[in-house]
Amino acid sequence: MPRTLTCDPALFEKDLSGRVYIVTGANSGSGIATTEQLVRQGAHVVAACRRVAAGEEATRHLSSERGSVEVMELDLDSLASVRSFVDAFRAARSRLDGLVNNAGVMNTPEGRTQDGWETQFGVNHLGHFLLTELLLDTLKASAPSRIVCVSSVAHVGLRNQPATLDLDDPNFEAREYDGVAAYNQSKLAIVIYARHLAQRLEGTGVSVFSTHPGWIRSNLVKHTMPTWVQNVVMRPLSGVLGLLSFEEGAQTQLHCLLDDEAPSHSGEYYSQNSVLYPDKADRPGGWPMRSPNPLVYDDALAARLHEASVKMVGLEAGRA
Repeated sequence: MPRTLTCDPALFEKDLSGRVYIVTGANSGSGIATTEQLVRQGAHVVAACRRVAAGEEATRHLSSERGSVEVMELDLDSLASVRSFVDAFRAARSRLDGLVNNAGVMNTPEGRTQDGWETQFGVNHLGHFLLTELLLDTLKASAPSRIVCVSSVAHVGLRNQPATLDLDDPNFEAREYDGVAAYNQSKLAIVIYARHLAQRLEGTGVSVFSTHPGWIRSNLVKHTMPTWVQNVVMRPLSGVLGLLSFEEGAQTQLHCLLDDEAPSHSGEYYSQNSVLYPDKADRPGGWPMRSPNPLVYDDALAARLHEASVKMVGLEAGRA
């Protein structure tokens, strides 16, 4: 039975008063659990949500905690929405201690974002890529600061499909669309980007991590199976399968945000346990652990991904 990795309780005693964090997808799953813990410790959290009303409903109970939360609209399906969010945030605040790129979609039907990119690559990678790049100056000015890029065991592969990154065909125009393959590709891009970004930011005081939060009982699986199957039928097997609560699913991200030693591992991959790793030796996870996918350590591929992403989102070439 897999053992759930949990934070040192001392981390949750830290005073985060005055610190500012952004958590995308903060209205559900590990996003709301991450937000709750940071606010309990006195931080101000910007809950970046596609549906503002849902975000406000999900965070209303935090009004009595030490810290504070505000909900701002962010639709990662739209690069214009990402730019509007950043403009609004920077107009209101000059400090950002941590960015948690948590939101995402999984195994969606074939589709395109508002800017024409394959849905999962566009939302999971490109939306967060633009968000992160546009906030780098604020993160640097607030250093020491941290960026947590939530990926998945899927960056190694799922359903016997090894994860690959096809920068010549990110939209599955030359190959038959497969929702799992597209999800794997988007999650691999996140881990590659996090490692490359950490190299770019070396010496700035900004640390970067990629994570696998674990298999969480959330609605992320809605395109793969009915959520009631995961949350009800499979619940008695939670221990064997490693199914986690929202709070357990937030542990890896919180460790990367709060642990004093984590910055010495900037660029590395932190994983909760997972029965889905092909090699049993990897299934306990690790904080950090070496990714089983060798493509993560292909620096030439990482440089190509960065160059391609800059063009895809319309950033100026050479932006730091």
